[in-house]
Amino acid sequence: MRYKKVLDKVLETVVPSKQEEKKVKKVVSAFVSLLNSLLKKAAVDAKAVAGGSFAKGVWLSGDFDVDVFVKFNLKKYRDVNISDLLEKVLLHFSPVRVHGSRDYFVVENQVHFEVVPVLDIKKPEDACNVTDFSPLHVSWVKKNGKPFLNDIRLAKLFCKACNCYGAESYIRGFSGHVLDVLVIHFKGFIPLLKAASKWKPKVVVDHYRFHKGRALFNLNKSKTQGPLIVVDPVDPFRNAAAALSKENFSKFIRTARSFLKRPSEDFFVPKKPDFNKLSKKGHLFFVEVKTLNAKPDVAGAKFVRAFEFVKKELGDFGVVDSGWEWDEKSRGLWWFVLKHDELPVFFELKGPPVNLKDSVVAFKKKHKSVFVRNGRLFAKVKRDLTSAFDVLLQALGSDFVVGRVRSAKVGLV
Repeated sequence: MRYKKVLDKVLETVVPSKQEEKKVKKVVSAFVSLLNSLLKKAAVDAKAVAGGSFAKGVWLSGDFDVDVFVKFNLKKYRDVNISDLLEKVLLHFSPVRVHGSRDYFVVENQVHFEVVPVLDIKKPEDACNVTDFSPLHVSWVKKNGKPFLNDIRLAKLFCKACNCYGAESYIRGFSGHVLDVLVIHFKGFIPLLKAASKWKPKVVVDHYRFHKGRALFNLNKSKTQGPLIVVDPVDPFRNAAAALSKENFSKFIRTARSFLKRPSEDFFVPKKPDFNKLSKKGHLFFVEVKTLNAKPDVAGAKFVRAFEFVKKELGDFGVVDSGWEWDEKSRGLWWFVLKHDELPVFFELKGPPVNLKDSVVAFKKKHKSVFVRNGRLFAKVKRDLTSAFDVLLQALGSDFVVGRVRSAKVGLV
């Protein structure tokens, strides 16, 4: 197989060694055991279990972020704030509370634990929060994914490298769960890429054919607006890929085609922007950003929306390339490569066709220097600002940007 050599080399660096696996399992087991004893001591009817990629067996070497789900008795705690209840039990570990649809906790105890309270559900309709499905997702992968664990690792790395991994609102990429389902459904990483290379919106993946080809009709319309519909195998009325953007869907397809054409280990390595190369494309501007003190999903979403606003404001200068980086804490960077850094003082504004009389009157009333060309009105308009630097400064000082980041200033890298 022409891809095997490349994939084997990648896996050599990311599959945990037996020694590493043994060490991490020991730490996780000890933490879960201690947490269960604390729950018992506090007379809380709940059980802690390892979750996420660690429990599924698809975690990456050197990645010591481990999810732990605390499953609360459904009947007893359906109407109870289980985050508040769990926080009291976790005081022993000095937890950091993270706000979300249901608050969870970060605990540093040799490894980075994210301790997530969930209701112990057996049926999808019993869920009160999307996180309640998480243990069911783990069980599904453990049951169906054994032949494909390394393929799931490859899919994760592939998406991370092309910046389309993560369902957070500021990324809108492929979640770990969606990649699990896709790899298992298509029976491997390469089969997934081959299928994706032919995708066109809208793609529907219904592993169990629950909807018999009618998923787009049966699912909530608000959840099927995106380019990919992945019917959640543990909740067939949920689109697991609802967060995926068209941009990341297209990026995944392009990258899949490129890899299949010329396989290389480079497709699994995140790439830092080469600012020397970017500066040769045009006029390069940097903005140093400090994000809001908020949970990552909120701060990140506002950071990206502010970036998109500034990019749009610079549109007249011809945005050749642009991008952003963020440490998911407080520091971020935007960059813009522009075709022009100066524009003429006057520009031609396109108006309505001459046969739209009401629009013609309104256009003439608004603009002084109006003329006709090819049956359409145009106006000669003076720019307020002609320098890209000045427009950038104005955009950074706008209410839109000021309300979404702590600070944003033109800087050097």
